[in-house]
Amino acid sequence: MRDHVLVVGCGMMGSGIAAMSALAGHQTILYDVDVAHTAAGRQKAEACINLRVENGLNTEEEGARAKTLLEENVNLEDACSKTSMVIEAIIENVGIKQDMFAKLDELLPVDVPICSNTSGLRITDISAKCKHPERTVTTHFWLPAHLVPLVEVVMGDKTNEAIAVKVRDELRKWKKSPVLVHRDLPGQLANRIFQAIIRESIDIVASGLASAEDVDTAISCGMAMRFPVWGPLMHLDDIGLQLGLDVQESVLPSICADKHANAYIQDLVKNGDLGAKTGKGFYDWTKMDVHKCEEKRNQFIIEAVKAKAKLDEKIDVRK
Repeated sequence: MRDHVLVVGCGMMGSGIAAMSALAGHQTILYDVDVAHTAAGRQKAEACINLRVENGLNTEEEGARAKTLLEENVNLEDACSKTSMVIEAIIENVGIKQDMFAKLDELLPVDVPICSNTSGLRITDISAKCKHPERTVTTHFWLPAHLVPLVEVVMGDKTNEAIAVKVRDELRKWKKSPVLVHRDLPGQLANRIFQAIIRESIDIVASGLASAEDVDTAISCGMAMRFPVWGPLMHLDDIGLQLGLDVQESVLPSICADKHANAYIQDLVKNGDLGAKTGKGFYDWTKMDVHKCEEKRNQFIIEAVKAKAKLDEKIDVRK
């Protein structure tokens, strides 16, 4: 019986995706190249489940059941024989992904969706070797996959929209907030917005307008505080589009519009200052603990998800 979700790749993203699949009640197969990788993936998936349970995002009963639904398998043909949906989360290399998709395409019935968690590649390119690219879709989970609700469901040039809608609707059952993206462009949807913010943030630091810490503070303690329930387009409608237009006409001419990476970040990379892993980037990481920063980020996401769920239940804006 085909009732399993197959997660191909047991790294940081794959394990989080597997945790969410199991928490949604699906028998979930963790597949990788060897037993050591699948065992490590299962351990990480169980840690993701534990974190959600400990913070009230799932009940203890849901967590206990989810752990029983996790399976490990290093035989792709056997795993595919049970599968109703696949999510690939292997290395971000188009050639390697193409080969994996070609194998999956041969092993699976044509009605089984084959999805990729790619963050930057086009599903159109990833599925280039498939005989049935119409059932291929990007499902880009945002890091951490077991906490951030967003999943970008992106249609390739040959994707059947009904398949993409089916995948989106399934992910809604996973306590996710999936969005449907109709064109297969670099950066999908959210990364295009995020990269625009990053571009302007780097330019502000490079120009001496403000420090990296103050830029991050301005975003974190300003616009980002509204974003969970108040997106920028809703904001424009609320303040009035004439005012929004006037502000754009005033500000946009002086905003960075470079089509290539800023020289500031290029110089950092050339100098070997690659961020937390080398001890220096925009910040001096010899004076800060990146793991504590990640823990703080994750805890904030958890509290934001809980708060938003309560508000959604309390205030129905569509009535």
